[in-house]
Amino acid sequence: MSDFTHIQLTKTSIATGWQANNREQFIADNVYIVINNDPINLLREIQQSARKLENLGIEHACLVGELWDEASQWAFAMGFTCVNKLTNITFTGSDALIDKLEKKLVTYAWSRDLTNQTPAQLYPEKLAQLTVDYITRLAPDFISTKLISGEDLITAGWTGIYNVGKGSVNPPCLLELDYNPSQNETAPIQACLVGKGITFDSGGYSMKSGPGMFSMKCDMGGAAVVAGALALAIQQGLSQRVKLFLCCAENMVSHNAFKLGDILTYKNGVTVEISNTDAEGRLVLADGLMAASETNAPLIIDAATLTGASKVATGGEYTALFSLDDSLVHKAQTLAAQVNEPIWPLPLAKWHQDNCPSAFADTTNSNIKNGGLGGASNAAGFLSRFVTNEKGWLHFDLSAAYHASQTPSWAEGATGQSIALIAELISAKNRV
Repeated sequence: MSDFTHIQLTKTSIATGWQANNREQFIADNVYIVINNDPINLLREIQQSARKLENLGIEHACLVGELWDEASQWAFAMGFTCVNKLTNITFTGSDALIDKLEKKLVTYAWSRDLTNQTPAQLYPEKLAQLTVDYITRLAPDFISTKLISGEDLITAGWTGIYNVGKGSVNPPCLLELDYNPSQNETAPIQACLVGKGITFDSGGYSMKSGPGMFSMKCDMGGAAVVAGALALAIQQGLSQRVKLFLCCAENMVSHNAFKLGDILTYKNGVTVEISNTDAEGRLVLADGLMAASETNAPLIIDAATLTGASKVATGGEYTALFSLDDSLVHKAQTLAAQVNEPIWPLPLAKWHQDNCPSAFADTTNSNIKNGGLGGASNAAGFLSRFVTNEKGWLHFDLSAAYHASQTPSWAEGATGQSIALIAELISAKNRV
């Protein structure tokens, strides 16, 4: 295969002979993808064709022809791009469409590359700094930041981030990034984004197995997704004030690591007994959600690679969604269909807060007695304790954000899924 290959959609078979019934057809130096009239599966089939073509060694895909629209080009890009080929697409169409798709692809590439970095490359303060650098370049006049790290977290009251990260030589931190296009310090904050930034998760003293630990560089995927969402929204003309909170730590084992049976007292007075040090994501997100709640923003969205239970439930193709606001869930589902980033709501009620009982504290951080039944919902119930405005809160359990091995639709590694959806949710035109 040549470095640059033309890819064209066709409604009829171009080839004869042995290729005639194939979806991907090779004629001279061109590749044709035969599409049918099934709108439900069209984008999925295009994405899977793209994955096949990349596996054949095509280095750069040039999309040509009149049948490519915005959705089909993006589906192809998601299937084709992979590690070391995150931007190897030439789009087609109007100059405005090409510019829109290129900016979107670069944003996804940044987020995916961030997630794919090794734990040695990416530690908590480095994650925060790279995020600040990237988003500041997009809107230097509208960005201000605040970073609290190490022992200063205790002084500020952020006990979850501090305790999860204190066992590492790399200090934990909380990044607060304020995007304020009005440059008015009193402007209301319309939305807050909160991301789980666990740059490596050993499981702590509830240690993961070797295979379970292998992909845990991706446990900061929530931070990468919400940062990417804000970056994309800014490039799409975001005109409202939005704050980003990244809860960054390494969950390691050492003489100073937090332990089973420890009790954490949060800023809002909630006490948490540690029953599982591998349920650390919810501990750091609790701080971020309280910080977001302090802004009185009408919309708070958190995103995290939080539970294996969500991946079991969704199969890794859908992002699991939780909320106590049915209208907000409906809005998210509608927008998800528009941007082709599938989500699926899983059960969440107030009583899920009671599913992790403790004799010594208000709650434990994980229900271990019942074998983790309803684990994703119980985790969301835990988080709901730390949100003041429950009716304006969405929790994304990012079961589709990373694949440990290749699938028919996705390359191995980070996907960036939910970036476009969250960007739409925080834009003024889609505000609930």
